[in-house]
Amino acid sequence: MNRTEKQAEIAAIKERMDKMAAAVLTDFRGLDVETINALRRKFDEAEGIEYKVVKNTLVKLAVQDEGYSDSLADHLQGPTAIAWSYEDPVAPAKVVVDFAKDNEKLKIKCAVLDGSVLDDQGVQQLSKMPGKDQIKAQLLATFMAPATEFVRLLSAAPTSFLYLLEARKRELEK
Repeated sequence: MNRTEKQAEIAAIKERMDKMAAAVLTDFRGLDVETINALRRKFDEAEGIEYKVVKNTLVKLAVQDEGYSDSLADHLQGPTAIAWSYEDPVAPAKVVVDFAKDNEKLKIKCAVLDGSVLDDQGVQQLSKMPGKDQIKAQLLATFMAPATEFVRLLSAAPTSFLYLLEARKRELEK
């Protein structure tokens, strides 16, 4: 890789790190191509996640001006691949943790979230949090609950009255 290619790759990594919601760094040593492709498919299914093998020195250069560069540098040894998520900060952690359960060779190095570096345990905790879509659904359900309850309350009186009339009708028919 010549100097201009390295500069372009550093700029691309820096751009990804600047616009990401979260990134999870993994060590893929020992995984065969078929397994890595299966992991890539999982990231594609999750949408909004980009998974790329990177050179550690280029990542160090790309984040050298960031506040987390020193703590991230501690995790940049050995083969590294980064899963960047641009929308949902929980999504890459969920995919990686779930995939690592079945493939013990995939090692979670760390995650970068809001300018902080999370260790393996932090990534495990992050994966247990609700995702963006789940939070949206919960929020929508919270907003809809009063309106739904109001409509149910309004329809209860006429419904009860109809049940009363039907019961009276059956009583008179006997």
